[in-house]
Amino acid sequence: MAKKYSAIIFDLDGVICHTDRFHYLGWKAVADELGIYFDETINNRLRGVSRMESFEIVLERYPSKMPESDKVKWAAKKNDIYVDLLKNLKPVDVSEDVKNTLETLKNGFKLAIGSSSKNAQLILSRIGWLDFFDAIVDGTHISHSKPHPEVFLKAAGFVNVIPKSCLVVEDAESGLDAAFAAGMDAAAIGDAVHCGRGTYNLEKFSDLLDIV
Repeated sequence: MAKKYSAIIFDLDGVICHTDRFHYLGWKAVADELGIYFDETINNRLRGVSRMESFEIVLERYPSKMPESDKVKWAAKKNDIYVDLLKNLKPVDVSEDVKNTLETLKNGFKLAIGSSSKNAQLILSRIGWLDFFDAIVDGTHISHSKPHPEVFLKAAGFVNVIPKSCLVVEDAESGLDAAFAAGMDAAAIGDAVHCGRGTYNLEKFSDLLDIV
């Protein structure tokens, strides 16, 4: 029986490794300096969203209209804090479950990263997986962040696989939306499971092996 999928495209943050805490600390530092209330619930709304769109969400509680030039400055400051925190990432931050599953999948599938983060290459370098994937599409390659399908369509193009033969693995509802908009099935993991919209719902990363 022929395989249903030829390629698997993974979101990075929250799927391969977890940097949500670093994002939270970066946005929290900026929000505190601006006198804006910010908590973990608000931070969860930023999953899979571009840096500037994330800052617009942070600014929903800001009492006045901020000039675009200031938005760019504050978003850059958040990124500087985040990048500095990424220095704490190490190969041990990738779980054995993820490592073993990826190694197994590598034998039969094209594997790609599809992330809105502009720091994807840095993250992969820190955890020791920069040269593992067949393609890496990140925020430096796209004009539209999720739920727009651009990142996944580009990843499919980079590995030369048609969209319907690609499976996306995502931890954010916006990522599931992006996958479906691209004409791909999606395996939900982590927080994305709770929305009940995944083609598949994973309790653990290695459940992928039972799907593909």
